[in-house]
Amino acid sequence: MKIRTKLTIQYTAVTAIIFLLTMCAIYFYSEHTRSETFYRNLKREAVTKAHLFLSGKVEAATMQSVYLNNRNFIDEVEVAIYKEPFEMLYHDAIQSDIVKETPEMIGEVAQKEFIQFYEGNYQAIGMLYIFHGNKYIVTAAAYDGYGYANLEPLKEILLALSVMGLTILLITGYLLARSALAPVKVIVRKMESISASSIGERLPVGKNEDELNELNCSFNRLLDDLEKAFHAQKLFVSNVSHELRTPMAALVAETELTLLKPRERERYENSLQNILQDARRIISLIDGLLNLAKADYNPNQIKMEKVRLDELLLDAHKTVIAAHPSYKVELVFEGEAEDDSVLTVYGNAYLLTTAFVNLIENNCKFSQNQTSIVQIGYWNELAIIRFSDNGIGISEADKKNLFTPFYRGENYNFSPGHGIGLALVHKIITLHKGEIEIHSRENEGTTFVVKFNHIGILA
Repeated sequence: MKIRTKLTIQYTAVTAIIFLLTMCAIYFYSEHTRSETFYRNLKREAVTKAHLFLSGKVEAATMQSVYLNNRNFIDEVEVAIYKEPFEMLYHDAIQSDIVKETPEMIGEVAQKEFIQFYEGNYQAIGMLYIFHGNKYIVTAAAYDGYGYANLEPLKEILLALSVMGLTILLITGYLLARSALAPVKVIVRKMESISASSIGERLPVGKNEDELNELNCSFNRLLDDLEKAFHAQKLFVSNVSHELRTPMAALVAETELTLLKPRERERYENSLQNILQDARRIISLIDGLLNLAKADYNPNQIKMEKVRLDELLLDAHKTVIAAHPSYKVELVFEGEAEDDSVLTVYGNAYLLTTAFVNLIENNCKFSQNQTSIVQIGYWNELAIIRFSDNGIGISEADKKNLFTPFYRGENYNFSPGHGIGLALVHKIITLHKGEIEIHSRENEGTTFVVKFNHIGILA
């Protein structure tokens, strides 16, 4: 299907839906108005007949006679009067009994004081009527023949307008699509000449500030983003390949060496320990890559909810200690918050916990005592968390690239890793519209300061 035809169909379909919805809205609004008006008429008629009967101005036989005579010519309202719990005092025509009153219905009317409903094609009401201090239940029902008769011409007019309007919309849509796509063909031909191998080419941009020039600029910006994405993808694949190659090669070499000739039990155990260590390194790398990919998701695709930062830190503490029993984590709560909202943010619990785990592990890995001191507090609109250690510190040169994926600093020999953790932390904090600062001195220690807007300021 050509774009011109597709646009014609889409334009016509969307406009037709809006047009038909408007027609339906007009009809149903008219129907609703008719229905509500008739309910009000029923209420007035019910009050009138109830008053005439209860006041004794008109005898019941006379009222019934008038009703039976009138119903042959007009859509007369059928009224019934009850007294609780279910004592019928008057009925226009018990033999027809449109409403079919029951004790349950009488009780419902007495409780709600007014109800309205359809009984087949008839509209009906039930109402509480107080006369001389006594409570009575009055029901009324009738067919709105006059209202429905007025709706029929409206329905015919709306149908005729719909057919005419859809025909005009179809023709107009085709002409507009053909006119709009004529200059786009030129852009399409130029775009066809650009491929992955020539991603550096761009569409010509003129001086005219018209829509086509804006379209060319948009295509060029898209090509810029694509070019960056291609380069980033190549770099990512290259880094991943490099990081996976070393542990995989070590794992294969260790396995081949183990199978080369019979060995003693102790050597087999040592080989298996080396294989296990390499396998864990691979798993750790894969987990880091998966988390890094999750942090790159569109924020709209990530579930955000109210989460307590102190609870997430406790979860992160348990996770770190379970994975590294030799690590020590000290949680310090700076003062007691009078309101939990100052420690509560909108975020994704899994991603935030992952970031906190990485920061704690980073403290422990690069300090001799393998200890991380975590302080949480608040100031004005900010919830603030500090992750500190007394380790080897970070040089000024490393600070600039610390959040770059796969970057290993000058102290990479101090502890094994893949250069993913802090890059992942930065992405997660940025995703949550937070800030992260680094304060570090070589051979003295490092402190990561993370700041979020708590919900107290957002409420």
